[in-house]
Amino acid sequence: MSYTSVWRTHRQYAATAARWTADRWRTEAERRRVVRAERKPLVRDARRALAQARAMDPEGVTPLRHRAERELAAAKRRVPDPLWLFATKTGAVLGVAGYLYLPQVPARVWVWSAVAVVAAITALIVWVAVRERDTTGLKPTAEESALLKRLTPQHWKEHAEQRGLAGTLTGRPKLTEAGIVCAVRLDGTWTATKLRAAEDHIRALLGARTSLRMQIKAGKRGGWAELILRTRSAADGDDLTWTPERRSLGVDTVTGEQVTVPLGERLLIAGRSGAGKSVASRPLLYDASEGATNALVIIDLKRVEGRLWDHRARVASTPREVVDVVDELETEMLERLSILPKGQDTWTPTADRPRITVVVDEGAEVMTAADKVPYETETSDGKTRTVNRSALPGLESIARMGRAACIDLWWMTQKPTIGDGIPKQIAPQIGVSICLAVRTPAEARVVLGEDAQAKGWNADELPVPGVALIRDGKRKPDPVKVRYMDKAVVIALPDRTPWSRTVAPTVEAAGAPTLTLVKDTATDAAPDQPATDSAAARVLKAIESADEPVRQKDLVTITGLSKGAVSKAVKTLTTGGTVVRAVDGRLTATRGDDTAAA
Repeated sequence: MSYTSVWRTHRQYAATAARWTADRWRTEAERRRVVRAERKPLVRDARRALAQARAMDPEGVTPLRHRAERELAAAKRRVPDPLWLFATKTGAVLGVAGYLYLPQVPARVWVWSAVAVVAAITALIVWVAVRERDTTGLKPTAEESALLKRLTPQHWKEHAEQRGLAGTLTGRPKLTEAGIVCAVRLDGTWTATKLRAAEDHIRALLGARTSLRMQIKAGKRGGWAELILRTRSAADGDDLTWTPERRSLGVDTVTGEQVTVPLGERLLIAGRSGAGKSVASRPLLYDASEGATNALVIIDLKRVEGRLWDHRARVASTPREVVDVVDELETEMLERLSILPKGQDTWTPTADRPRITVVVDEGAEVMTAADKVPYETETSDGKTRTVNRSALPGLESIARMGRAACIDLWWMTQKPTIGDGIPKQIAPQIGVSICLAVRTPAEARVVLGEDAQAKGWNADELPVPGVALIRDGKRKPDPVKVRYMDKAVVIALPDRTPWSRTVAPTVEAAGAPTLTLVKDTATDAAPDQPATDSAAARVLKAIESADEPVRQKDLVTITGLSKGAVSKAVKTLTTGGTVVRAVDGRLTATRGDDTAAA
């Protein structure tokens, strides 16, 4: 290598070192300016507090004054010097130390000191290179760069008073995967709630677009708030299409984590029309209908979503079907609780008696249409009268008691108000709330709790569709982008036998009476035998097994069926002539054991 090449190489190294040093100087100087602008108001507050303490205690006999002095000293220590002053002080100290001690240092120490200095400088360069390397890969967009500049304390301080935000000061903004996060110091009468009400003023100061989602919540310590600008999402770039390999409910837009909701919870799924409740619930319905020990029951009076699942779930789409299936579920729940072994808190799901998830799609419609359903019944004197039956008491009972029997209620509604879309007895039983976009903050409070707005659960600000807030007592108010499960995917899922009490086999429990449930098969009666359904076969067997004529109300206790199911079965049997009713209303079978149900 020639002398010219060596000189050129050294000059390049020197230029690189100088440029690196200048960049580091500017970066550190800027950091110190930002920190000083943020912390100098704390010094002013501490001085003001000390002045008040001195006025109250001029003699210094109480701890008030001494505490104020210590707080002032601590506040001063937290304010860094400007970089030029820091460099001047450092140079002066080094110069004095060198002048006093370097002549006394032996030559051997000089050699080893030089080696140590070279090693330290090399280690420092390596550390800075690793520390300064961008490990996140986050590069601000043009919009984010403008917002970051306007969020600096200098810019904010210059324009805050013009926008009605005097008494607030921003900290150092940070760019994260969820957007821009910035702490805001609050002076005087400012609170996080008051700052949230001034969102329009903040948006004007920053020049932010109207559609940019903004969150303001209380900071980690008193006197501070946290401002979050959702310029980006941690779910960006993820494929949100549902597949059996991607079975989560959705992706957290802040952390990027997969969000799941385990079975066994009582859910409330709410959102205005078009918010995406049906799409958001499909991954959950798949989990509830998958597996040998899980069964799904859907109550859907709109007759749209339930139709997609009728090959995997028991679907009730008329008011009468709703009442009947709720009666079956309530009876099943009471039977499970009656044979639950002593000391066991919850039922253990099996293939014979699985965990049952009851989904009410559009609760407001169920509350209206399935509240008074007319049924014809026969009195003890043989006359027929019409009675109104409601599905709500049974659903309320399932919500209160079903968890121990592994029968869980999921309530879905687009009218999330107590009394209109959510029954008063069911609302307090909800364990997990999934809220998509709603119309008003009042609706968000009903679904997510009275403290929803104070803690950042602002469901009325969510975009439409496909974004939800999930409150389960563990999650933060981070929006979740739900996965999209297409209708064709639902229809193509493998068939499963829907749950029904009439297909449940014999169940025995230790120390409990044996309960025999009739299978859904035809009886061994003659071709003209009318008792072709399981309820009629069960009632017929109970009548034939009795030593004397049976009253209709006793059949409810003997068979374990609901009053409506017994009444319907008796009417079928008496119409076909298999059972006759005596003058006193008691029932007797017209044939012998050859008509007994299988």
